[in-house]
Amino acid sequence: MLDRTQDISIAAQAWLDDFERTLSRPDPATLGPLFLADGFWRDVLALSWNLQTLAGRETIAQALAALASKAEPTNFKIAPNRALPRRVTRAATNCIEAIFNFETAIGRGNGIVRLVPDPADGDRLKAWTLLTALDELKGFEEQLGTSRPRGQAYSRDFRGPNWLDQRNAARAYADHDPAVLVVGGGQAGLAIAARLKQLKVDTLIVDREMRIGDNWRKRYHALTLHNQVQVNHLPYMPFPPNWPVYIPKDKLANWFEAYVDAMELNFWTGTEFEGGAYDEAKRHWTVTLRSADGSRRTMHPRHVIMATGVSGIANIPDIPTLDNFKGTLLHSSRYEDGENWTGKRAIVIGTGNSGHDIAQDLHSSGAEVTLVQRSPTLVTNIEPSAQLAYATYNEGTLEDNDLIAAAMPTPLARKTHVMLTEQSKQLDKELLDGLSRVGFKLDFGEAGTGWQFRYLTRGGGYYFNVGCSDLIVEGKIKLRQFSDINSFVAEGAQMKDGSMIAADLIVLSTGYKPQEYLVRQLFGEAIAARVGPIWGFGDGFELRNMYARTKQPGLWFIAGSLAQCRINSKYLALQIKAVEEGILGRV
Repeated sequence: MLDRTQDISIAAQAWLDDFERTLSRPDPATLGPLFLADGFWRDVLALSWNLQTLAGRETIAQALAALASKAEPTNFKIAPNRALPRRVTRAATNCIEAIFNFETAIGRGNGIVRLVPDPADGDRLKAWTLLTALDELKGFEEQLGTSRPRGQAYSRDFRGPNWLDQRNAARAYADHDPAVLVVGGGQAGLAIAARLKQLKVDTLIVDREMRIGDNWRKRYHALTLHNQVQVNHLPYMPFPPNWPVYIPKDKLANWFEAYVDAMELNFWTGTEFEGGAYDEAKRHWTVTLRSADGSRRTMHPRHVIMATGVSGIANIPDIPTLDNFKGTLLHSSRYEDGENWTGKRAIVIGTGNSGHDIAQDLHSSGAEVTLVQRSPTLVTNIEPSAQLAYATYNEGTLEDNDLIAAAMPTPLARKTHVMLTEQSKQLDKELLDGLSRVGFKLDFGEAGTGWQFRYLTRGGGYYFNVGCSDLIVEGKIKLRQFSDINSFVAEGAQMKDGSMIAADLIVLSTGYKPQEYLVRQLFGEAIAARVGPIWGFGDGFELRNMYARTKQPGLWFIAGSLAQCRINSKYLALQIKAVEEGILGRV
């Protein structure tokens, strides 16, 4: 049927026309036949004001019927100036994929429908997946392109404050508090602050580091990003086209500084967020900020956005007898450079990305390194295997690819990543066989879903091989299992077989505690319990408490890769703007 559909644009628009007509008289009985029995609908704010994924024809039809009357969705049209409707394969299914625009009572949206013939209904084209995503609020559009601000407040005014005077005054917050306080100045904090700036929501970023970008700049010396440059842009301001495929940490850190300046973001460095309490009657927070000089400032923002990363506090496990060790003991977050350990002996405990990279950095600096594995670990070569998940970003526009990523329901993403993991296992067979021979315990994620879902559920637990695995196979970096350690002693690790691993340095690459630990520390037990788990999926299809309203008014979370932050910062900013304008409730 797909091959016989000569003009797929006409076919896609015909489905959109049917969909719009049916939504004008919403009835589950007429909406249902537009979807496959095992179809999916992901709505990102447009109709439900939630980030939600629904599965199954009947469930989708019931929800659409309930939401359509209030949302008033209309004017579904194939999007001009976007990728044309096309035949593609997603999650091993051939389909017609079409990007469309539409309107609701309060905003404008865009989406993607994937159409598949239904053999149970005469091969009629039906929606296999549908995305409806809010793109802007009517009356509060971003001032971009031909709508950009003209700068009347300072242009040609020879007596008033100039642009720099106004920027300095805005950053100082001498006589007012921001509407939004963003805690953390990494990619998450910058992305959401840039989005809110475009929506004219007064926003301040605070970060405890003394220089913008230090959250990358201070990481270990050899670090570069593990995914490729075309995936990693920040909103509004893509990386230059001559940038390297894999961005070095210091280059990215310097870009963060330039980004803050270019996007006119208000940013306080050397500022520690000490915590806060919410006043339900006044609908604002009372928070305390401590500067590097020890002075404190109390502020009353209406919103606090935690942009401190997927994980909060360094996880330093209680390892019996480790306090016997008399050498240097570091968590990976405090490790800097292997050059300090030339000619020394090191034990690295933990086999995720940081553990492998630190072990390789130490080895390259002339240290004798033993890598200790605590649990089975997913290993995949950085090329091509680790990049398979980003294949769509190698063609088309960033805007289209971000929408395609948002349009993939979690169950189908899982299916896709199972297939990619199997493909990776074949591509990496020589390496994986070599690791198995030397006793490295391999894992391929829950139900074989690979590294992406390991990240989405645990925030880590995998390694993109950039050479350390080869060093382990060759015996240049020694491998031992944590279960084979009898005890730690002053000189290192005493093994159960009687041998000794002597060490001057032990690095704990043991990851980080979930973010709810940080919430408990900063806001107290009651708020942490009200919010609940952060990140991971639980029983649902969406990441828990991320990019959306929580049960605690005025408390929001954003984290993830540069791509995740770029995509989801738009939707988080739209919700905060809607709350500020009285369009949306606080919880």
